[in-house]
Amino acid sequence: MDPVIVVGAGPVGLTLALALARQDVPCVVLDEGPGKDEPRPARTVVLREDTAALVERLTGVPLAHAGARWAGWRSVRRKQVMYEVAFADTDPAPLHIAQHVLTDALRTALAGERLAEIAVESRLDTIEQEPSGVTARTRGAAGTWWRGSYLVGCDGPRSTVRKLQDIRFPGRTAVERHAVAALRTELPWYDEALLHRMPPWRTSGPSAGEITARPLPDDVWRLDWLLPPGKDLVTPELLLARVRETLTGWGGGPTPSYELLDTGVHTVHHRLARRWRADRVFLAGDAAHLLGALGTHGLDEGLRDADNLAWKLALAWHHGPHEALLDSYQTERRAIVSARLRAADQALPLLRGGGGLRAYVPGSARGHDTLLTDGHLGRGALGAPGTYARSPLAPGPLEGEAPVGTAPGAAVTDVRVTAEDGTFVRLRDRLGRGALLVVLIAPGTGVWERRHWVSAGIMPRLAAAVSALPHRAELLVAESYPGAAAHTVLLVRPDGHLVTALSGVRPADLYTAAEAVLGGPAAEEGGEGAGARADAGAGSR
Repeated sequence: MDPVIVVGAGPVGLTLALALARQDVPCVVLDEGPGKDEPRPARTVVLREDTAALVERLTGVPLAHAGARWAGWRSVRRKQVMYEVAFADTDPAPLHIAQHVLTDALRTALAGERLAEIAVESRLDTIEQEPSGVTARTRGAAGTWWRGSYLVGCDGPRSTVRKLQDIRFPGRTAVERHAVAALRTELPWYDEALLHRMPPWRTSGPSAGEITARPLPDDVWRLDWLLPPGKDLVTPELLLARVRETLTGWGGGPTPSYELLDTGVHTVHHRLARRWRADRVFLAGDAAHLLGALGTHGLDEGLRDADNLAWKLALAWHHGPHEALLDSYQTERRAIVSARLRAADQALPLLRGGGGLRAYVPGSARGHDTLLTDGHLGRGALGAPGTYARSPLAPGPLEGEAPVGTAPGAAVTDVRVTAEDGTFVRLRDRLGRGALLVVLIAPGTGVWERRHWVSAGIMPRLAAAVSALPHRAELLVAESYPGAAAHTVLLVRPDGHLVTALSGVRPADLYTAAEAVLGGPAAEEGGEGAGARADAGAGSR
């Protein structure tokens, strides 16, 4: 069968290609560039703990060594600390990393995959679809025709794939603008991110009502100044003046020494593609959505797109098209991104409305800082990862359902488990292999060798139920799981989201839930084009 064609060699495209290769799916990445990103210290990304873990699992690179894990977060208004968070070593904390460092790690890992190929200097020109596959033509020095089973456009905001499929990309332009500088210096705090609203010092040029400082390794910091609406030119002189007055204001004395490494202007747009699937062509990352106002992190959602799509494409590649499963990519991911965009659109007038009577309402400033903190830290409606509770892949009510600390459709908690070979691993390490995970909660098993309990109690019945499932599944055992009673059985998707939790061994319920998460019985699938069904349910903004 033909490989999957991934258009775009940014973090999302490379992550998708790696995830496919790890599930034995050949892929080719069409990279319109020379195969190496230019280092830009001011172009950075913030990853939440679970998306950083996804990249680490695929690359084998501990990202904490390449980026900076925040030790804490502070929100300051004028001179008053409004909100403060300290992250312990075991707490999930955001990770800040230069994008070219992240991309280099992904490229290096992909270069070692025998099923993956990166075609540099390959700019997409044409896409032709037919029932059995996709043909793509590239132009340039390496221009040629490529044949694929599926094609995924991860080619950014100006996506050629999206344009060739005539998919609309409505939304808002220039929701926010920030002047950005990366510099090496010592700030009065260490390894903590800071949001400073309404700084008390006089600013150069139009008011800088909000400044964000995020740490990077080696005493490097990224500073962002929120710019007022409009298209005022940010000159080098103005940016240097802001650097000096900001460092002076934070230090309370003479301007400390600093080394300016990089500068830029970051413009945030909010857009959402009407369709994320057109038959055998899909969109992911910035090609499908743009967000990022109020401290939210768009790349996080792009990596979640790749994680969601990879196991579904892998299953279709190995076992034949399963339209309900492939359709669920758009249904699940578009709903989550749409909800985040709505939350940001509702909060923007409140937070950027320019004062008025609302600015004098008691507690309003603290409420504003809480909203912004949610965006920056990946919490609440603005920043929290979405769940797939209303997914078409969710099973209906099951007689044996049991409550646990994770809601159905949400990402599971990473706990220590015993694998089938008797080794102790993290649950998250078993994700992304294309298999369903069945986790038995069995207190006490962690202190005994597996051979002592693998044939005792309910284990033989559970092992038999797992072997009878309609898709490959791995049986794991955990001593405990938040909110779960002994002998609770968890069914987990290949991307780490909980399908259901059952009380004890219930083979019929387990089979029903597994069948549902695969999109239902393949034999009942109709032959209608998936693009039409996806378009009808896509909605609009």
